[in-house]
Amino acid sequence: MKQYILFNPKAGGGTRRDQLENEPALKAEGFENAFVDLTGIGSYKDFFAGLSAEDRVVICGGDGTLHRFVNDTEGIDIKPAVYCYAAGTGNDFLNDVKDREKGLPVYFTPYMKDLPKVTVNGKTERFINNVGFGLDGYCCEIGDAQREKGVLKVNYTAIALKGLLGGYKRATATIEADGVKKTYKNVWLAPTMNGRFCGGGMMLAPDQDRLNPEHTVSLMVMHCRNKLKTLLVFPTVFKGKHVLHKDMVEGFKAKKVHVVFDTPTAIQIDGETTKNVTEYFVETA
Repeated sequence: MKQYILFNPKAGGGTRRDQLENEPALKAEGFENAFVDLTGIGSYKDFFAGLSAEDRVVICGGDGTLHRFVNDTEGIDIKPAVYCYAAGTGNDFLNDVKDREKGLPVYFTPYMKDLPKVTVNGKTERFINNVGFGLDGYCCEIGDAQREKGVLKVNYTAIALKGLLGGYKRATATIEADGVKKTYKNVWLAPTMNGRFCGGGMMLAPDQDRLNPEHTVSLMVMHCRNKLKTLLVFPTVFKGKHVLHKDMVEGFKAKKVHVVFDTPTAIQIDGETTKNVTEYFVETA
């Protein structure tokens, strides 16, 4: 039996094979490790066709790696059990499931099923954690720019604070959740969440369960005209306490979501950024 370690040399600033070879958590009794650079896999269909149900696959990387994996393997019959091991800069998925899944690597197969889909600019894809529209999309856009300049560790909290102070331009948003439509002014955040966490630790949807039997997602809207008040409330997102501020935060459980901004804004999907977006659609399984 083989345990196939799929590593992404671009994740986390570079994941080296020799680092993984010496990782105790990746040594499974009864399995021979085989290391595979997932960026060199031309066809996942062909790759999995050569594996048996007795084998195992471990995906090493962050949220972006998991995002690409679930989309590249959609519709493929995957017989081996799939696991994941954190080796990236963004690990919102593992942060979300760590209380449910004990030990590493984490059993990933159940979380690949019935994933919600998002459509942006005519492109539809599945997502693991969230679709971020507003300040979190802005943070990812600035973070991408910093990495292009050689910054190895991006401080998203610092970027968010600068955005709150004036870097991010608030929008008017029209939100539709399962047919119920509302319009909000001075919108800071309008993400749709499959998990609880976003942006490396912000608990934007504290009540969201990614395995809930209804397959609903959580839409959260943070809106406020007063910048000082927003600055005071914003740190509470790391504990999920922002939802207590009912005058500026509203949440919805839904299976169909449509969000429209009145001005082009960056959007992030599991940490992957798309610029100049005015709307997105989400539909669950």
